[in-house]
Amino acid sequence: MRAAPGLRPVCTLTVELSSIRELGQGRAGKRRIIPIVGGRVEGPELAGTIIDVGADWQTVYDNGCAWLNARYAFETPDGALIEVLNHGYRHGPPDVLEKLAEGQPVDPAEYYMRTSARLETGDPRYDWVNRTLFVGTGARLPSAVEIALFAID
Repeated sequence: MRAAPGLRPVCTLTVELSSIRELGQGRAGKRRIIPIVGGRVEGPELAGTIIDVGADWQTVYDNGCAWLNARYAFETPDGALIEVLNHGYRHGPPDVLEKLAEGQPVDPAEYYMRTSARLETGDPRYDWVNRTLFVGTGARLPSAVEIALFAID
């Protein structure tokens, strides 16, 4: 068996959110839209400002597990636009998920929030993101989500 790939820290995305828009019960679970209204990107390989275009279209299953399906973009300090498609799961004990739903601060070690991300740009200075796989660890804050993003080497 080959060695496991390494993970290289790329950036932390602090994604500012607007109020949750409840769609109601769908075929697979409770559906909701969480508008993405701004934020920042800070890290050793990527930096920028998250722009006000995007949302997380979530499905929350009966067991409390949330399927995260976010699409948004950020602008780097030198003017490149980079699209982010981030998918993943958030789940944990019912009492912890209840605290998150109420907007209470919860230690991210108390629940599971992991994502896989695809980044894309037409700017040749950042072409490497078009050819790289990314994974993330997340935390839900009262009005934002924080994702530590890692490149898979």
